[in-house]
This record gives sequence, C-alpha cells and structure tokens, in this order.
Amino acid sequence: MTRSAAGGRHQDAAEAGYEPDPNRWRALWVTLVAGFMSLLDVTIVAVALPTVQRDLHASPAQVQWVVSGYALTFGLALVTAGRLGDALDRRRIFLLVLSGFVVFSAACGAAPDITLLVVARLAQGLAAGFMAPQNSALIQQMFRGAERGRAFGFFGATVGLSAATGPITGGAILALASGPQGWRWIFYVNVPIGVLAVLLGRRLLPRTRRSGRGHLDVPGILLLGLGVLALMYPLVQADSGGIGRVWWLFPAGAAILCVFAWWQRRLVARGAQPLLDPRLFTTVRGYAVGAGVGTLYFIGFSGVWLVFALFYQHGLGYSPLRSGLAVTPFALGSAGSSVVAGRLVDRFGRLLTVCGLTAVIVGLGGTALLLRLAPLGIAPWAAMPVLFLAGVGSGSVVSPNITMTLRDVPVRMAGAAGGALQTGQRLGAAVGTAALPGIFYLVLGRAGDYRAALATALGSALAGMAAALALAAFDWKHDRRRPHPHGSRPDGVANDPMHSQQT
Repeated sequence: MTRSAAGGRHQDAAEAGYEPDPNRWRALWVTLVAGFMSLLDVTIVAVALPTVQRDLHASPAQVQWVVSGYALTFGLALVTAGRLGDALDRRRIFLLVLSGFVVFSAACGAAPDITLLVVARLAQGLAAGFMAPQNSALIQQMFRGAERGRAFGFFGATVGLSAATGPITGGAILALASGPQGWRWIFYVNVPIGVLAVLLGRRLLPRTRRSGRGHLDVPGILLLGLGVLALMYPLVQADSGGIGRVWWLFPAGAAILCVFAWWQRRLVARGAQPLLDPRLFTTVRGYAVGAGVGTLYFIGFSGVWLVFALFYQHGLGYSPLRSGLAVTPFALGSAGSSVVAGRLVDRFGRLLTVCGLTAVIVGLGGTALLLRLAPLGIAPWAAMPVLFLAGVGSGSVVSPNITMTLRDVPVRMAGAAGGALQTGQRLGAAVGTAALPGIFYLVLGRAGDYRAALATALGSALAGMAAALALAAFDWKHDRRRPHPHGSRPDGVANDPMHSQQT
C-alpha cells in the first residue's frame, strides 16, 4: 500500500470519527483564560520586584528567582506534560494543574518570606508548564479545518497579549492596591479567575479518549529535562553572573540533547513510543520550520519589554503603570491582528508570517530611531504609531505560525508537539530576556545614555527577528514551488507520520 493511499484512508477514518463539540467555542475561552494567566505571570511580577525585595528584606539574587524560577520550571515541564496529556486525559490534567496553579498563586500571595515565595513560584511555574501544552492540544482536538485556524488565532492573540500586557497589568494592580503589601495582589488576582475557570472547565471541556498507550519514556524525560535545565539555568541566572560562572552548562546541555535525539530515534526504530517523536520534525509539514521561526522570534520579542520598562522607568522616571501604558499600542495592534490573521492563514499561509515579521522589524526599528533621535518631550508619543505597526506585525507572526506549525500534527500527538513548540519559545524567551537587558546595561555603563542603550538593545532584538524572517521567507518560496502532498490539510488529520511509515 502506498503512503498516499494510507494517508488518504487514515484521513477518511479520522474525519468520520470527528463530531463537532457543541461547547467547543465556550470551552476554548476557558482554556484561553487559563493560558493567559499562566503566560502573564512570566512578566507581570517584574514591575513588583523592587517592592517585594524591600518588604521581604531579600537580596537581589533571591528576588530574581521570583521571576527566573517560574520561567525555569515552566520550560522544564512542557514536553513531558504534553506527552502525558496525549497518553492519558487532557481534560483531567488541565483541570488538575489549573487547580494547582490557583493554590500556588494563593501561596505566593501569602508567602511570609522570600524563601517560601520562591518555592511557591517554582511550583506555580511547574503547574503552568503542565497546563500550557494541554491548551494547544485541546484546540486540535476540538476544532478542524478553518475553525482550527480561527481558534489558533485567538490562541496566538493570547500568547502575544500576555507578554505585551504584563507590565501594564502589573502596574495597574500596584496602582490600585497601594501600600507596602500591594504586590501580593499580583498573585491573589489569579485565585477568583482560576476558580471560575476550573468550574467552567469541568462543565465544558471535552473528555479525551485514552490512546491505550500508557508507556512513558522515562529515560527520555530525564535526558530532555537535564538538557533543557542545562541550557536555561545560566540564562535565568544571567543578572547574577550565571552565564560567566556556569558557561560550561551550554555545551553540556547541547550534548545531552543530542543524546536525547539519538534515544528518540532508537525508540522509533524499535517500534516503541518515544517522548517526542522525531518524525514530527522530518515528515509533518511545517513543524520544523514553525518551531525554528517561533524560537528565533521569541529571542527578540520577549526581551523587548524588559528593555522598554528599564528605559521608561529608570531613564524617563515613569511609574510602572505609565511605563506599561507607553507600550499599549503594541498590545492593541497585536490583539487585533492575531484574530484577523487566524482567519487568513489558510488563504495566505507562510506569506502572512513574512509580512508580519517585516512589519515588526520596521516598527521596532522606527521606534528605536524615534526614541533615540526625536526631542525627548515628544519621542514617546511619536513612537506610538510605529509601535502599533510592530504590534500588528507581531499578531501576524505568532498566531499564523502556531497554526501552521501544529495544524498537520496528528491529534494523538498534539500535546507533545505543542509542548516542544513552546519549549523552543521558552528557550528563545530566556535568551532574549538575558541578552537584551545585558546589552542595555553594557551600553548604559559605557555611554551613560539611556536613549543610546535602548536603541542598541532594540537593534540587537531585530537581529533575531531578521533571522526568523529569513527562515520564513525561505519556507514561503520553497512552499510555492512544491505541490501539497496528498492528504495534507489544515484540519490536521492526514499527516500522521507514524501511521504512514508503519503501513
């Protein structure tokens, strides 16, 4: 039997078994709210760190772990969590870890000292990491065809908004909850929202049919966890000299991940079930390119917000709320374009990503020039239109890229695929949040000029985005010249590499 015939028959079987869930759109909003909370907590805490340090009498290194510890455990959990969701029950895991996220958020708010706060943040990040891949997998489970593109459009808007609005939300909460203990409400605000999401999720989320394959690749889990830990630990410790002190973890982590890749290929050759099937990268249309574009883009995208916060708050003396409002045009542009791009991705494909990356580069480049050269009194206002353009471009990158990366992934592999995609994004974000503030402080220390420091850091961010643009443009040109393989469709039911190769 040929692969095309096998793929077509598998497609027909999958389509015949699919029945649209009448609650799918309401269930989507439950997952998006939960996902927004978990991603928002990556950045929202940053504006409160000075207050936390003062109230809990913490050292700079200790308080940094309130942010970096969350990012570390978040990134470590993703792939394993996605695989567990594929093998067991995504709904059950989602509700369980969402409940844990609520409990750990309350523990963060009530922490009497910095040690307990850091421990609670580590647990909160672990819960968020287990929850994130269930979000994308549930979208693939509940939606097909054009509806999946629309759903991933909302998901992409959630990802973009969570990063862009973190400083705004944190500043607003600190402004409303004034006083020495006001920072605790940054964590407490998750509790009522999370409880409501759990209650609605129990009613609306669909149950997952178990695949019947409960085997877990324990050596793979350990190898991947050690490799990601080795790469992320120096980055999350960058502010306290982690990169210079434990630089050797980078080559060690790369070597461990090579061993992990070899082990996964060996399991596939033996007919066993790996933690992360390597055929996702070699036979699933668009997955490898999408993962690369996402990782490169997040290198520049994530660190930008810390640099803006440093410039506006320390350079111009803005309050946290005013600093957040200064970048609101980006958030507004990203929110609107993400939803629209989700509807257009089936029509324009990778071209949307190419145009979006071009707009981001032009917008952020123009913002850097205006904030560097325009009169200081009008520079923040003059930068708002081009910052809005960058936001529109970002929404046309994140949302379509997620859709194109995951849409052809078989549903039964959706969790592991989504976890691997987000692991790359988390690694990219860790690189960006370590490198861009470091560049900012380096230029500031040498030149003593906040505007020069901002322009240099933003220019460095554009390098990662330019690399993402080059990869996306290459894929777009290559995609135009090749025919779509039989059965390759945006409903994600045809390209099951495991089925094709076994037939």
